[in-house]
Order: sequence, then structure tokens, then C-alpha cells
Amino acid sequence: MLNFLSASFSKCYKFATVVSNASEGQPLMTPTLNVSYFGPIVFALCMIFLSEGFKLRHIPTEGGSALPILSFAGAYHFLHNTAEVLQRGYDKHKGGVFRVPLIDRWLVVITGSTLVDEVQRMPPDKVSFAHASAEFIGSVFVFGNEVLRDPYHVAVIRDRLTRGAATLFAGMCDEIEAAFGDAVPADTNGWVSLPAHATMRQVVARATGRMFVGLPLCRNEDYLKLTLDLVHDVRKTRNILTWIPRFLRPAVGKHVADRHSRAADCLRLIGPVVAARMAEMAKHGKDWRDRPNDLLQSLIEEIEKRGQGPYEIAQRLLLVNYVAIDTSSNSFTHALYHLASAPEYLIPLREEVERVIADEGWTKAAIGKMGKLDGFMRESQRVTGVITVAMLRKVMQPLTLSCGTHIPRGTLIAAPAAATHLDPANYSDPDTFDPFRHSCEKEEGRSSQRRQFATTSADYLAFGHGKQACPGRHIASSELKAMMAYLVLNYDVRMADGVRPADVHAAMAVLPCPDARVLFRKRVPLVY
Repeated sequence: MLNFLSASFSKCYKFATVVSNASEGQPLMTPTLNVSYFGPIVFALCMIFLSEGFKLRHIPTEGGSALPILSFAGAYHFLHNTAEVLQRGYDKHKGGVFRVPLIDRWLVVITGSTLVDEVQRMPPDKVSFAHASAEFIGSVFVFGNEVLRDPYHVAVIRDRLTRGAATLFAGMCDEIEAAFGDAVPADTNGWVSLPAHATMRQVVARATGRMFVGLPLCRNEDYLKLTLDLVHDVRKTRNILTWIPRFLRPAVGKHVADRHSRAADCLRLIGPVVAARMAEMAKHGKDWRDRPNDLLQSLIEEIEKRGQGPYEIAQRLLLVNYVAIDTSSNSFTHALYHLASAPEYLIPLREEVERVIADEGWTKAAIGKMGKLDGFMRESQRVTGVITVAMLRKVMQPLTLSCGTHIPRGTLIAAPAAATHLDPANYSDPDTFDPFRHSCEKEEGRSSQRRQFATTSADYLAFGHGKQACPGRHIASSELKAMMAYLVLNYDVRMADGVRPADVHAAMAVLPCPDARVLFRKRVPLVY
């Protein structure tokens, strides 16, 4: 029996690997599988679907059949046509709920501002983002179960890091300038063509690293490679585990994720820095005047309270890097494509940045006064968000929504972010990218606070919404706006053909075209 299960896993692992590669844009070349090996896994998945589907039989289905076998075809259709299926479900069931088939389970989708506001107010012991992420992304396998049992990194980011954002800002801007100088070798004599997504990932990784671990580690090539490769590793692990029945995932996840070796790589790089800082803390105590103000220092202080060690720091640091670099680099590249395909937007943005910087200098407060820039970034997130769903939650206790729908314990629920953002009831002419629609509202005095880039609402779900919205959204928005301000001040940009490259839909993710190139030309700014 052990040999049979081992062989079954080996065959299914190979199958899941090629499906994972296909989901990231590689050709789907399905290997020949022995049905006697693969059959038990399919049977297990079908039984899970049958059991879960029976509990959700009262909820209408979109994107496929509710029957166990046919639901796989529906899941395949959904993963390749996610935006269309969610839009169709949104149009048919707005104000209510529907369900869509994933490979390994059902996802219940809530629609309309009433239900979104209702769910966002619910506490984590009733609907939990952390537990949903653990199942949907496989975070417990990649980063360890400790990040789910005691997610103190969330409080560290939300409280300490956000409160210290003003002092972090100067170092981050310094790193943005240095990173652009290294990654964008342009001059004033002509245009240089660069792969936009790969280039912006480098800049984001550097700027994020400056806030997370400080100098000189944020410029260490091995550290940058570790944080950038992590995105691919997590995505591959998630895609493979999707094809593994849930009851087998704890055993399989250890083999696939290889989290201990990744943590060891991180420890090798941060270990000397952690040891040096802990020595200074022991020497000076609260009187350490040169205490660094970054995420690493906050994590060191937190693990000391808990009697933990550097391994736990590595776990949290890897997790936060994965979330920050992946979403921020995708978001910024989306915005860059909007700007480069319509470079006439550069002029009003540049005028605003020059005026505010001349008056305020490069400060967090100055970035906060750039209404056009803020509105541009918000509109980019509205039209081309990084994911088609938001507010992913796992139902921890059975609940009945105000629309009368009962949701059983253990169900994953989410809101359709893309469909919400393209609803004409929420935004006029919603399919059009209008770069200054939000800044115009601010100038006219309509809901100025509500329409800021990092401000969530029932009709703007780019950062989620409510009590469990992205805890680092204020820091992330400051970073992205500072990057864009630096870019429009120091570079001209355009697409060679003037056309914005098409986005890549990979399941529920909306990725900027990975191969598109943007033309950069250095300019001499009026202010610095």
C-alpha cells in the first residue's frame, strides 16, 4: 500500500507540475498517466467535491456543472476564463451570492455593497483571511504553521511599521533613486528599451528591502535573488498542491515547499545582522540611540518577547517579502503600462510633482499632497487590479447572510473585485481608464478622503476591505507613489507602438505582460 501511494503521488506530482507550468504561461504538455495511479487521486477529489457541493447545493453555480466529474471541466473553464465567469455571475446575482468551481473545492462569491460591508465587519473568529490564505495559497506549507497560529507580523506591520512610515520614507526614497539608477541605464541622449516587469521588480525589491532589512542587506545580490525567486516558488507550490487532495497536503506540502532550506538560506544572509543588532540591544537596552527603524528590528524585538529565535524571524520576513514584492511590482508595472501607452499623462503628473516637491521636499507628507498622482495610481488599480477577487475569507463559524443565504463552516468566500470595479453603478464609464477621475472628485470636494489610493470601500477592493484589509496598504501605497513620482520627474517613458500590452490572466491573478518592453529616456528635472 505504501509503495502504491508513493507511486500515485509521484505520477500526480508530475501531472501537477506540468499544469502548474502551464498556468504560468508555459506550454501544456500532459504526460501519459497510468489511470490506476491517477484514479485514486481523482476519486478523492470527486468525493471532496461531492461532499462540499452537497452542503452548497442551495447556492447557484456559475462557470460549470455542480456534478463532481463535470465540475472539473467547469473548474478548467473558470481558471481560463475567470474574469468572464465572475462578471457573468455578478451581473446575474448582484446583491446575492453564487459559487464557482475550483480544482479542489468551491468558492462562494458575495456581491453588492450590502453583503461586502456585512462581511468586512465580521471578526476573524467568524471569517478569517489568514485561514483562507493558508488553504488557498498554501502559506502554512511554504512558511510554516506558526505564521497561522500566531500572526504577530500583521500587528508589527499595521502598528509599528505604519506608525514609523515617515522616518522610513527618507531611506526608501534614497533606495528608489539608487535602484532606478542601477536598473534603468538611460541618459538624455536617446531612448533605451527595457523589460518593464523584470526591471520594476528589481526596483520594488530594493525599495521594499530598504524598509524591511535596511542597508547594506537590501542591496545584497543573494538576498534580492532569494526574495525575488520566492514569488515563483510560492506560486508553483500553490499550483501543485491544488491538485492534491486536502487530506494529503500536510505530507505532500513538506516535500513540495522545502520551507526549511529556504529559511536556512534566509538565515545565512540575515543571521550576522540579527546577531549584531541583538548584541547592541543587550549592550544599550532602551538607550540604544541608533536603533534601526525597519521591519527586521521590529521582528527582533518581538521574538525576544516570545523567547523565540532567528528562525522565526526568517519565516516572517520571507512571508512578508512574498506578499509585498509580488503585489507591488505587479501593481506598479500595470501603472507604468498605462503611463507609457499614453505619455500625455506625464505632463500633468510631472507638473504636480515638481510643484509639491519644490514646496515640501521629498517627504511622506509631500507625497500625500499629490492628488493627481494618487488618483492615477488608484485608477490603475481599479481598471487593472492584480487579482479578480478580494476579501478572501474562510468561514470559521456557520453564518447566514442578510440576503438569507446560509454559508456552512469551512467554506471559502470572496468578493469579485474586478466586476465591482467595472460596475457602472459604482463608476461612470467604468471600462475607460480615466487617470484623473478620482483627483477631480477631490478637487470638487466630493468624498476626498474616501477616494484616496489606499482607502478601501465596498466599491474599491484593490486592498481588500474592512478589519482584515491589507495591513501594509498605507506603506505600499506610499512606496508605489514615491516610485511613480520619481519616475515622472526623472524619465520620459513610452511604448514603441503606443499600445498598452495586454494583461495575462493566470487563474484569478491579473499579471502585467511579462515580456513587454518600455522605452525610457533620462531627463533633467527642475527640482530634486
